[in-house]
Amino acid sequence: KKSRIMGIDPGGKRIGIAISDENKIVATPYTTIIKNKYSDFIRDIKKIVKDNQIEGIVVGNPINMDGTASQSSQSAKDLAINLSKDITENIILWDERLSSQGAFNLSNNLASNTSKRVRKLDQNSAQFILQGALDYITKKNT
Repeated sequence: KKSRIMGIDPGGKRIGIAISDENKIVATPYTTIIKNKYSDFIRDIKKIVKDNQIEGIVVGNPINMDGTASQSSQSAKDLAINLSKDITENIILWDERLSSQGAFNLSNNLASNTSKRVRKLDQNSAQFILQGALDYITKKNT
């Protein structure tokens, strides 16, 4: 059975989601979830997991450039821990240094409309995080 991997860019309010293809080679932006109640957020995540045969989740871990943990890094860790209580699929934290910046540069080249660019930024960041993890896994397995 083919399955996919989901990438999460853990923002405060806006959570970017990306999903890999069945061969786990290409990450594609999927959606941005606006997090109000945690229960709604978990319900949304579970639905995405079920609808897309997700077998693993990569949570972006925004470590500071100097390698120290940031405030956001602690939130990412908390999110991964909370998700693991409700979701049985494998969940890993991925060092996402450069990803938001990278995602912004990436979408910068794609979209000229700035408000649209910001709206898509979360899922593009998630795509960037997931792509980094997929590339790493692919390289490791060759």
